[in-house]
Amino acid sequence: MIKTITSLRKTLVLPLHLHIRTLQTFAKYNAQAASALREERKKPLYQNGDDVYADLDWDNLGFGLNPAYYMYVMKCSKDGEFTQGELSPYGNIQLSPSAGVLNYGQAIYEGTKAYRKENGKLLLFRPDHNAIRMKLGAERMLMPSPSVDQFVNAVKQTALANKRWVPPAGKGTLYIRPLLMGSGPILGLGPAPEYTFIVYASPVGNYFKEGMAALNLYVEEEYVRAAPGGAGGVKSITNYAPVLKALSRAKSRGFSDVLYLDSVKKKYLEEASSCNVFVVKGRTISTPATNGTILEGITRKSVMEIASDQGYQVVEKAVHVDEVMDADEVFCTGTAVVVAPVGTITYQDKRVEYKTGDESVCQKLRSVLVGIQTGLIEDNKGWVTDIN
Repeated sequence: MIKTITSLRKTLVLPLHLHIRTLQTFAKYNAQAASALREERKKPLYQNGDDVYADLDWDNLGFGLNPAYYMYVMKCSKDGEFTQGELSPYGNIQLSPSAGVLNYGQAIYEGTKAYRKENGKLLLFRPDHNAIRMKLGAERMLMPSPSVDQFVNAVKQTALANKRWVPPAGKGTLYIRPLLMGSGPILGLGPAPEYTFIVYASPVGNYFKEGMAALNLYVEEEYVRAAPGGAGGVKSITNYAPVLKALSRAKSRGFSDVLYLDSVKKKYLEEASSCNVFVVKGRTISTPATNGTILEGITRKSVMEIASDQGYQVVEKAVHVDEVMDADEVFCTGTAVVVAPVGTITYQDKRVEYKTGDESVCQKLRSVLVGIQTGLIEDNKGWVTDIN
C-alpha cells in the first residue's frame, strides 16, 4: 500500500513540474508580447517635417481617454518631502484597499494642456497657476503637495516625453492631468501616511459633443454642487462625483450641462458641472464671485483680464438667476471647455435664447485666448511657457 502511494505521488509530481515550466514559458512570451506592444505604440502614423505623431485619428479626437505613453510619478512620505519623480510607461497603479483616497476621498487634481504651434514647438499655459491652486487645495484637504517648481517640472517632462501625442496644430491639445492622492493605508479618519503625485496625459478635441456649437443648459433646483464652509472651491475629487446624477438626468432630457444655484437661497448662480459661467449685458460681463463654493478657474481669470483689456467692465458678484435669464449672452470657461457659448438656458418653465456667433463677445474673447495659448498672438503677459 505504501509503495502504491509513493508511486502515485511520483506520477503527480511530474505534471506539476511541467505545469510550472509551462507557466514560466508563457510568462516569458507575455513579457515579450508586452514589450512588442509598447514598441508598436511608439510607432508614428505619419511624419510632417520634423514632427512625428502617434497612431491616432487626429480629425476625430473628442474628449475621450487615449492615454499617452508616459506618466510621471512622485511619492511623499510622512515627513512631507516629495522624492525625485520619474517617468514610466502609462499603466495601472497598486493601491491598498485602505488607501486614504479610497476610504476618505483624499485626492485633488488639476487640468492643464500642451499646445502645438504651427512650427511644431510645444507651449504650456500658466502651469504655475495650476501648481499654486493645487497647493491651496492640498492645504484644505490636509495633504502635502509638490512645490511649484516640482509641479511645473513634472508637467514639462510629461509633455515632452509624450510629444508625439500632442495633436497637430489646429486639431486639438494634449490634456495633462496632475493628480495628488493619499495612497498610504489608513483605517481611522485622518491623513494618509503616504501620498502619490501622478501626471498623465491624453490628446483631446472638444469637450462637449456639440463641438463648437452653442450649449443648452438647465438650471438645477433640486441638487446643489457645494455649500458655504465646504470644499467647493477646491479641485477635489469629492466635488465631481456628486454632480453626476443631476448631469445624467439633464443629458437624458437633451441638455448639454447643468447650471447650479447657491445652496442657501437657491437663487444665485454658482457654476456648471465642470466650468465657470459668465453673463453678458451690454458692455458689462458678470461672473459669480469665488467665495469658497466656486472653483477659481485659471481660464476664468485669464478671460477676465482679456475682457478688461478690451474695454469691458468685468464684475465679480452674486449673480441672481433673473439676471441670467435677462442677459444678452452667456458663456462658460475652463481648461477642458476653453470658452464655450451658451445658446439656451432653461429655468423652471422658461427657456431663453442668447446671442452666439462670430460677432459675439464670447467668440471675440475665445479668439484672443486661444491665439495666445497656441502662439498665434504675441504673449505680452508672460502666460505661455515654451518647453522645447
